[in-house]
Amino acid sequence: MSPPASPLSPLSPKMGSFPAKLRNRVPTQMRRAIPLYITCLIILFFVLNADVLAVPRPNSVLRRHSHQKPLAGSTQPPPPAGFPRKVWQSWKVDPFTFDKRDSDTARSWTTRNPGYRYEVLTDNNDMVYVEDHFGPNGFNRPDIVDMYRAINATIIKADLLRYMVMYAEGGVYADIDVEALRPIHRFVPERYNPADIDMVIGVEIDQPEFCDHPILGSKSMSFCQWTFMCKPHLPVMLKLVENIMSWLSKIAAEQNVPVAEVVLDFDEVISGTGPSAFTIAVLEEMNRQSDGGGDKITWSRFHGMDESKVVSRVLVLDVEAFAAGQGHSDSGVHNARGALVKHHYHASNWPSKHPRFSHPVYGEVERCNWDAACVKKWDDDVEAYKTLSPEEKQRKAEDRKAERARQLEEARAAQEQAIKLELLGQAQRKAEEEARKKADEDAKQALFGLAPPAQPPAHLLAPAVPDELVSLPELQQEEQQQLPPLPPFAFPPPAPPAPQQDLGLGSPGFLDGHEGMGEQGNKPFGSL
Repeated sequence: MSPPASPLSPLSPKMGSFPAKLRNRVPTQMRRAIPLYITCLIILFFVLNADVLAVPRPNSVLRRHSHQKPLAGSTQPPPPAGFPRKVWQSWKVDPFTFDKRDSDTARSWTTRNPGYRYEVLTDNNDMVYVEDHFGPNGFNRPDIVDMYRAINATIIKADLLRYMVMYAEGGVYADIDVEALRPIHRFVPERYNPADIDMVIGVEIDQPEFCDHPILGSKSMSFCQWTFMCKPHLPVMLKLVENIMSWLSKIAAEQNVPVAEVVLDFDEVISGTGPSAFTIAVLEEMNRQSDGGGDKITWSRFHGMDESKVVSRVLVLDVEAFAAGQGHSDSGVHNARGALVKHHYHASNWPSKHPRFSHPVYGEVERCNWDAACVKKWDDDVEAYKTLSPEEKQRKAEDRKAERARQLEEARAAQEQAIKLELLGQAQRKAEEEARKKADEDAKQALFGLAPPAQPPAHLLAPAVPDELVSLPELQQEEQQQLPPLPPFAFPPPAPPAPQQDLGLGSPGFLDGHEGMGEQGNKPFGSL
C-alpha cells in the first residue's frame, strides 16, 4: 500500500496547484502595488496635517494680543486674560556689572515679584532685540529697524525701545532708577478684573493751571512713563513708535541733517518722545476706543483724582502710585500705602545733553517745582529784564554769573569738608579700636601673670592723619584733643602659686575681675 500523497506533492496536483499559485502570483502583485499604497498614504498624511505643516508667513507668528480694537486693516487673535508676568528694564550695561545703587533698585523688582521673569536690554543687545522682533522674522517693519539703528540720542532710543518692547511682549516696564515698593499685583486694585484692563498707567504731573505757560504748559498735564504695565500688541504702543519716527524725520528735515545728527533741547524731548508724547497718544487712543460716544476724553477727567479709574480699558492710578514724593501735584510721600514705586532719579542725567531753557539771569523756571508764587516771580523778572538797556542786561548777567560761581564754590567746599571730616572720623575710630584691642591684650596678660607683649608699631596705635586734614584750624583743634585715658586695670594681682590651686571658672579670684557668662559673657577676657 502506497503512502498517502502530500497536498504539496506532485502526486496530488489538485491539492497542490492552488498553494503554488498563492506563493508565486500573490506576492508579485503586492510588490507591484506597494508604490501605489505608499503614495496614497503620503497624500493622506499631508491632507490630515496641512495646518501643521504649512509654512507661516514671517509676520504671522502667533502672539498675544489685547482686547483693544485693532488698527484699521489689521487682524488680531483673541487676547489673554492677564498681563504677562515679566519686568523689563534698559540700561547701558548688563545686571552683572551694575553699580550698587542700580543693583539695589533692580533687586527690589525680583525680590517683591518672585514669580516674574526679569530682563534688561542693554546698549549691546538692544539692536538684536529690535531686529528679531521687528525684522523679517517678526513684525516685518524694516522702517522701524532702520530708524532705531540711525538714532544716536540715547534718551530717544530709550523711550522708543520701551514702547517697542511693550508692543512686542508687554509686561511691566520700569526705568533703571525706579524701586519697587509694592508687588506688581498691587498695580490692579482688587475691585477690578484684569481681563477688563489692557494698560495700567499713573499720573505724573497734574498742574493744569500752568497749561498756558510758554515753558511749563506742555509738561503741566502728563501720565508717568518711567513705570507702566500693558498687554502686548496695544495699538497705542505701535502708534507711539510711528509718531516718534514721523516727528524725528520732520525735525531732521527742518535742521537739514540726518536723523543721527538732530539736535534736541529738553522740551523737544519731553514733547516728542517723553511723558507729553506718551500722554497725547494715550488720550487719543482712549477717544478712539470710545467710538465717539459721550464727551471727548480730556485731562479734566484725571485732574485731582482721589482714586483710580478705568477709561477705555486703561486703568489710570492717582499720582501717589507711581510718582509720590515729587513735592507737587499733591503727590504724597513714599511711605504712604498707595505708593507703589519710588523714582530715585540717579539715572536721569540726560538733560545735560538736552538742556532746559535757562534765562541768563534768572535760570530755569523748573527750579520753582510748580510753585505758583515762584513761577509768577520768575515770569515778572523775565518780563522786567526785557525792558532793560543792553548795558543793564550785561551787568545783571555778570552779577548772576558771579553769584552762580560763588554758590558752586560753596557747594564744592562743603562737599570737601564733609569728605575730610569723614576721613578724620575713620582715623579716630581706627585709633580707638586699636587702643581697645591693646588694652584687652594687656588685661589678659596681667590676668595670667605673663610678660606683657612687645609694643606694637606706632602706626597701629595712632594712625597718621592725612596732611590735608590738618590744614583747617577747626580740624587741627579737634585732632589735638587727646582721647580720654583708659581706666586703670582693676584686677587684683595674681595670687602666688600654691599647690593644686584651682584657676578655673570657679575660682573666686577669677570671678572678681569678670562678669561671668551673663550679659558680658561674650566679651573677651579683660574687656573693660
